[in-house]
Amino acid sequence: MINRSLIRIKTIQILYSYLLTRKDFHLSPKPHGDDIPADVRFAYSVYLDYLFLLLKLSSVPVDSSIAFVSAGDPVLKKNTVGSLLAREKEVRDIIANESGHSSTFNSVYTEICDMIAKTPLYDELRRKRKVELADNVNFWIVIFTSIIAKSKSVEKQLRKCEDFSIKGMENGLNLLVRTLRSLDDTRESYKKSKDDLDTSLTLAYNLYHALLELPVRLTDLHFNRLEAAKAKYLPTEDDLNPNMRFVENAFVKALRDCEPLQLYVADNIPADPSMWKDSDVIFGSLLNKIITSDLYKEYMASENGDYATDAAFWREVMRTIVLPSDELAEALESSSVYWNDDLAIMGTFVLKTIRRSYAQPGEDGATSKNYGKIELLPKFMNEADERFGSELFDFVVKNSKIYRGYIDRFIDAKQWDTERLAFMDIVLMETAIAEIINFPTIPIPVTFNEYIEIANDYSTPRSGQFINGIVYSVIKMLQAENIISKK
Repeated sequence: MINRSLIRIKTIQILYSYLLTRKDFHLSPKPHGDDIPADVRFAYSVYLDYLFLLLKLSSVPVDSSIAFVSAGDPVLKKNTVGSLLAREKEVRDIIANESGHSSTFNSVYTEICDMIAKTPLYDELRRKRKVELADNVNFWIVIFTSIIAKSKSVEKQLRKCEDFSIKGMENGLNLLVRTLRSLDDTRESYKKSKDDLDTSLTLAYNLYHALLELPVRLTDLHFNRLEAAKAKYLPTEDDLNPNMRFVENAFVKALRDCEPLQLYVADNIPADPSMWKDSDVIFGSLLNKIITSDLYKEYMASENGDYATDAAFWREVMRTIVLPSDELAEALESSSVYWNDDLAIMGTFVLKTIRRSYAQPGEDGATSKNYGKIELLPKFMNEADERFGSELFDFVVKNSKIYRGYIDRFIDAKQWDTERLAFMDIVLMETAIAEIINFPTIPIPVTFNEYIEIANDYSTPRSGQFINGIVYSVIKMLQAENIISKK
């Protein structure tokens, strides 16, 4: 039900924020030049020694000497920092090019393991069933700063370097701490963005249920008004005997009787505090628009009909009065930053759900069993759609530099300054390229048209035409280089 068009929009929104603010993993670069101070050279050497030691303590293979570590310490292996570091290309390059540092602490390795095993942090790690990345990073920072760096045996090994200095040793430790913290920041930022993507899609599904249940809330408000009118000091005949057709609408009764809808609303859309900001004002204004409309007057004046008549009435109310209203848009904007972008798509699915409840068999997917019943649409149509946003996000994040390189090939430097392009345009093009390369079952024209439309809605007036030209050129290049084979 949450279709790929909405998933694309959500993914681009989250990618824009993530790529604009993300903190990249920081691996200290090797100092170069002929006049490098000895302290700087030694600090980098200590940094590598500590990095290799952490990997080895985490049971990450760094060279053939790992054999003496055996299977490694199961408690330290439980800590994920070593394995996460080893996934970074820069760290793998260091393992390949700086293997001489892997043996620095071989003679005192067992002693280091024993020291770690005696710390309260080790025991805490052993007992914890679930440990967050921040806890794992903090573990190694404390172990290295409080235990390993202060060990006389460790210092003795480091003193064998001709550039040894206390300052260099301290700075090498600081470089390691900086790398560990950047790993935490990078992973935490990534995790938060993926969580935000999932949350935004869940909120869209919440909106679908909230809009579908809105006729119940508006009906209850109208009923309360009728009851209040009866209690007036001098009620009229109409006050005492009101026309109850609106409040006894068969479609609204079906909504009340739809257990899946009511359970979802109860669990995800609490009335207090309401998901609708200033709901009394919003609902009152919407109800006033409904009861003063010609649609309402015609419905109330006509003879009582069947379920289809009542459901069709509410479908037209939602389509022509509620969904286009400024009041609804303002209420959604103040409740969630995501919902205004979702309203058009979720509104379409609400109308489809209502239509299916009274359609003839074969119309809008209706069957004879649907008539008079509310059949909710699933959150996603299939597992591929459920994975689509998360996978698309990952492909862009992991290959952003590659995709940006493709884009830069076709930017006319005389006409465009590549450093001053609208960042949203870059995100849109990288995401489009990621989809074209990594989702072979999605036809190129589908992807092409989707992102041009998103560009027209979310970026600058010239973005659609600009992205059209660049992405078209990238597609031709990818086909010519056999990176993609689809048409």
